[in-house]
Amino acid sequence: MLESLKLWLQPAAVLAVAVVLGYVFRSFFVQRMALLSQRTKTDIDDLIVQAVKRHIPLWFVLAGVVLAVRRSPLDPGHHQLADSVAAALFMLSLSFVAANLATSLVERATARTGAAFVSASLTRNVLRGVILVVGGLLVLDNLGIEIKPLLTALGVGSLAVALALQPTLSNLFAGLHITLSKTVRIGDFVELENGTQGFVVDIGWRATKLREGANNLVIVPNARLVEMISKNFSLPEPEQSVTVTVGVGYGSDLERVEAVTLEVAREVQESVPEAVKGFTPAVRFTRFGDSSIEFLAVLRVRDLPDRGLLAHQFIKRLKARFDREGIEIPFPQRVVHQARPE
Repeated sequence: MLESLKLWLQPAAVLAVAVVLGYVFRSFFVQRMALLSQRTKTDIDDLIVQAVKRHIPLWFVLAGVVLAVRRSPLDPGHHQLADSVAAALFMLSLSFVAANLATSLVERATARTGAAFVSASLTRNVLRGVILVVGGLLVLDNLGIEIKPLLTALGVGSLAVALALQPTLSNLFAGLHITLSKTVRIGDFVELENGTQGFVVDIGWRATKLREGANNLVIVPNARLVEMISKNFSLPEPEQSVTVTVGVGYGSDLERVEAVTLEVAREVQESVPEAVKGFTPAVRFTRFGDSSIEFLAVLRVRDLPDRGLLAHQFIKRLKARFDREGIEIPFPQRVVHQARPE
């Protein structure tokens, strides 16, 4: 009995050292690598460190298991089995590393486009699923399992699944179309043909989620969204024109009205943080109204949700300036002539 225990002491010690080395390597060397990667100009090395660091202890354990089995009294057949299992688990671990790194790169690319929200779950999940499926097939092949019959069975079975899940697959491919065409992106402000407006929060495998201004969540099936006529206020650029209708009395000096309005508009355009700096406002008289001469003042804002704020600031300042200049903004009125009795 004692002799048998002695034969297993060395393999147990090898495995214990591998476990300790794995956690020490992750705690010290990987943390040092993470600090060094933060000092570089690119963030790709940060993503690689984040994707790898959780799997390093497992890799040391797998190496320790292989060495421990080779130093154990087990027969060579068990050695080969341990090698195959360790290699399969290592390949599976690499598949998860590749999937995590790929999804992180997708989120990084989405963030650089200026989207205000996280990247589409559909893109992440599809990409992650493809990588893990390929990794799983490689693991099965490494274990000596013939994958060609499996692929054939999956092909036949997928046809039956496709017929049974036709609405689900329709939404899935519609979501892929939306994501790849980039006509609707995460963070865009869109209006659907039924009048629904909101920011695109997520494009999932079944539906696209919109967040309305009242903080309500609207869920639109992808297949329906593809068929709808929609307006994307964020394309081709998020800047929006702000048009304010103003009326002045018929006795006003229109040249003076135009000059004062442009002066106020330029002041608002340059002082309000949400306005587009450098944009030249415009004033256009449009028609003779019932009680006033109406004109449009055109300004420009960086994002659609800020249109109300810019119009708010402009109206307040224009009213105060018109009061100082003595320019009348008339109330609606109607002149009635009464005929004298004969």
